[in-house]
Amino acid sequence: MKLCRFNSNRLGLVLGDEVADVSEVLDGLPCWNWVPPAGDPVIAALDTLRPRIEALAASAPRLPIAGLQLDAPVAAPSKVIGAPVNYHDHLEEANTDSGIHHGSVVHPIDQMGCFLKAVSALAGHGAVLELPFTDRRVDHEAEIAVVIGRSARRVSAAAALEHVAGYALALDMTVRGTQERSLRKSCDGFAVLGPWLTTADEIADPGAIGFELTVNGETRQASDTRLLIRSIPELIEMVSAYYTLHPGDVIMTGTPAGVSPVSSGDQVSLTGTGLGRLEVVIG
Repeated sequence: MKLCRFNSNRLGLVLGDEVADVSEVLDGLPCWNWVPPAGDPVIAALDTLRPRIEALAASAPRLPIAGLQLDAPVAAPSKVIGAPVNYHDHLEEANTDSGIHHGSVVHPIDQMGCFLKAVSALAGHGAVLELPFTDRRVDHEAEIAVVIGRSARRVSAAAALEHVAGYALALDMTVRGTQERSLRKSCDGFAVLGPWLTTADEIADPGAIGFELTVNGETRQASDTRLLIRSIPELIEMVSAYYTLHPGDVIMTGTPAGVSPVSSGDQVSLTGTGLGRLEVVIG
């Protein structure tokens, strides 16, 4: 099942080049007067909502996907987590390119650990990403994102995938510099997610997802999750040892070699096996 969030928080089921508007199922979600529980309410209720979504699909209004505004498929994660330097080829390029390392030695994920991106950085397919500085290098970083479906605390790698709702394509946009990653990677629009959420049952092997990023039609990055230093289950084990993962939390699993600067007017496109095409424009 492929689920999208479109046109100001409508819920859609992606069916080929159309979207079935199944927003009616949202009426059954609980309401709160003040502080809701942590996590995204749709992702938290996905197992319950799924039969109703499937039942509605046949009669729901159909809309051409091409004309829709596709927002990030997860509306309210409590955390967006980044996995730095999780491909060996990116480690090599980071230590070779002074525009990336800025005089520091870049270490792999096992030494660096993970970092947090601001939830306010979320953006979706078709977004126009404004460059926050005119004198700083901003790079694209193509990634596969994991969306947590069930709360997870101190989960073993062996049990980790039981806590996954699905997967999406992601762009971890980055201002290069000496500041902490969480600051440089949390500018508005710098956590692009989409174009939809593909549920876990549709991805036969999350350890074998191929993906490719182009800028203005030119391939810049191409890799496969087979090459991750820390696999998806290992990442879930790593971060859940430090804090509870809630439904809707997003883990960006790391970027391979090929990161490079973007400029105003660039068209960035990311495709992935079973995950669709995610496109943004640099403003």
